[in-house]
Amino acid sequence: MATQAGETTRPGDLPLWSAPHAANPVQAMLSLPGSKSLTNRALVLAALANGPGLIRHALRSRDTELMAKALTALGARVDLHGPDWLVTPGAFGPAQVDCGLAGTVMRFVPPIAALATGKVDFDGDPHARTRPMSGVLNALRDLGIEIEGEDFLPFSVLGKGRVAGGEVEIDASASSQFVSALLLAGARYDNGIKVTHTGPPVPSLPHIEMTVDCLRERGVLVDDSRPDTWVVQPGPIEAKDVLIEPDLSNAAPFLILALVSHGQVTVSDWPKHTSQAGDSLREILTQMGAQVSWAPSGLTVAAGEAIHGIDIDLRDHGELTPALAALCALADSPSHLRGIGHIRGHETDRLTALRRELTGLGADVEETTDSLVIRPAQLHGGVFRTYADHRMAHAGVILGAAVPGVQIEDIATTAKTFPGFETVWSGLFR
Repeated sequence: MATQAGETTRPGDLPLWSAPHAANPVQAMLSLPGSKSLTNRALVLAALANGPGLIRHALRSRDTELMAKALTALGARVDLHGPDWLVTPGAFGPAQVDCGLAGTVMRFVPPIAALATGKVDFDGDPHARTRPMSGVLNALRDLGIEIEGEDFLPFSVLGKGRVAGGEVEIDASASSQFVSALLLAGARYDNGIKVTHTGPPVPSLPHIEMTVDCLRERGVLVDDSRPDTWVVQPGPIEAKDVLIEPDLSNAAPFLILALVSHGQVTVSDWPKHTSQAGDSLREILTQMGAQVSWAPSGLTVAAGEAIHGIDIDLRDHGELTPALAALCALADSPSHLRGIGHIRGHETDRLTALRRELTGLGADVEETTDSLVIRPAQLHGGVFRTYADHRMAHAGVILGAAVPGVQIEDIATTAKTFPGFETVWSGLFR
């Protein structure tokens, strides 16, 4: 088997990559690829718009290419040849959609497929077949759309060319993407859509706020003035060119590297105001002992005297949990990461995976139904498995920077949102 530099293999296993160890303080300034969340929302709205539009600084990764291919299969045209992607809407017809392991594809595309004339089949990677889908599929059924299959992949949407729309109640406690999926397509429904969440609190609310912002930027009227209720008025989705912000969640391991290495890292072009969940790193890392400053040129994080534990509810920022859990394992006091039961339904069961892999390197980790308790312990090297989850890989490389001898299984999984991640990461240690 051919491997990348720094990789070894075991018979029958995925490649192992030796994580660089920070023997000296890291001093770096870097630019990050565009946001996956914003890129995929922009692709969906461009395909539903009233004319062609450009997506500038789009993230080119497996998830975004899967979204582009899904929309192309439905009937839109997405030109991925240059750095700026041209999206031209078209008539939606029968299609087969490969969701891979992308939650945005498996959840955002079915409400669009309901507007197609014909049958649209959905399937994905093996683990994708275990990810929750009932919130979206039951809502579509309640709106009169015929679905073949159960509440998981594979399934088919039998589109009739139009959707009446109207009011629908859903339980979005498993994923905020259930709400976003319906809102993104709602303006194209005859009567728009009113989505009311019923159930435990919705996780990752900033992602719904991001969806609302994206809709409003294209002239769609959205009322989100009442808690757990969103109303999208019917009407055109304006064609326009959009510029994608850097992916701030992908900044987590790089900014944390400043603390771990006793150095300083700047991520350029950090927006002053944004709906991205990753922006919460400013406050979180400050609480954990970092010195954080923002300027028009970027966000800078410098190490403080020590890394402190934290007690924090991450319900709205669950995607940051793996990187923060790794940092907590290096802290001088206990940490309690709460409100994160929903991340069991992400690319893998992240709570169990983090407890297992952190413990394997010597960490003291307690897993509860919706939290992790992490206490100071002596860490050591070893293999850190990723479970095809890019955020797990982020946790592994952070630990590797602090502890010699950490090997990451399948570092290539980071290409889901950051192609070439391992090359950029390794380059910071030279």
